[in-house]
Amino acid sequence: MLSELAAQLRQALGILQKQDIQTAAQALGQSVGFNSSTKILLGDDCAAIPDLEGYLLLAAEGMWPLLVETEPWFAGWCAVLVNICDIYAMGGRPIALADTLWSQSISASQPLWDGMKAAAQTYNVPIVGGHTNCHSPYNALSVAILGRAKRLIASFNAQPGDLLLVATDFRGKPHPKHPFWDAATAADPLQLREDLELLPRLAEAGLCDAGKDISMGGIIGTLLMLLETSGCGAILDLDRVPCPDGLPLERWLLCFPSYGFLLSVRPDQVATVQSKFRYRDLVCEVVGEVQSTQELILKSQEESVVFWDLSEQRLTGFAREKVKR
Repeated sequence: MLSELAAQLRQALGILQKQDIQTAAQALGQSVGFNSSTKILLGDDCAAIPDLEGYLLLAAEGMWPLLVETEPWFAGWCAVLVNICDIYAMGGRPIALADTLWSQSISASQPLWDGMKAAAQTYNVPIVGGHTNCHSPYNALSVAILGRAKRLIASFNAQPGDLLLVATDFRGKPHPKHPFWDAATAADPLQLREDLELLPRLAEAGLCDAGKDISMGGIIGTLLMLLETSGCGAILDLDRVPCPDGLPLERWLLCFPSYGFLLSVRPDQVATVQSKFRYRDLVCEVVGEVQSTQELILKSQEESVVFWDLSEQRLTGFAREKVKR
């Protein structure tokens, strides 16, 4: 039943961990003063800092400790990948990376380095500095990234009436242990870079200004974050969510794909946006519609259920009125 699926999704680790972000919202507020006339809005995939004729994009990601311990090479790869995807998700292009690596020994740090270097080379983004400590009582990894955008795809811009699109790459396989869909580690590097280049091109062409990278928490968690910062709700039609063959829908809804974006697009631009992804053999399907209420409603066949009411229960805490444009 749909209600049972909704209850299961609410208790998923990826959703519960998103609520930890409330501590940042409480500590920092909804924005940070940048200069006398500009504030940096918080809660997006990257901080967008006005610069020249566009924006500098700054982001950082810490790796899941279990992944660092059990799959250190893949943790190093993902540390680079997730940051690069954050930059592209906001319509930008990456410039450089910096890492912070703590390990119990030099040998323990090596697979983390190997994974980071492999991803940095694949995506052609250099690692230019950071911090290293090989005398730590534990192993940990985080990576920060700098990028630049001419026009933004932002989490604050979803509007009632927008159609929700999931863009992803089915040319991959699920990780055997963790909730990841890997369409990157064995793929052609040029293909990967050109697939990501679609995002800034959409932004610069004025085809899309709202969306997010599908991260830990999957489609469900990412959609909740998008709705929270945009002050909206949505209907998500589960029957229209594209899912790789052989993968249960409930697992896919919480999966972190190596290439996955949730876009909120004006209806008259949807066909053009879809054509851009499909031309590159990527999946791009309409899965729902943004609503004026603050409820995320899941729909399947004749059933529907309120999955989350953001007017009563926050997710990340970065909730505000829609930014005027």
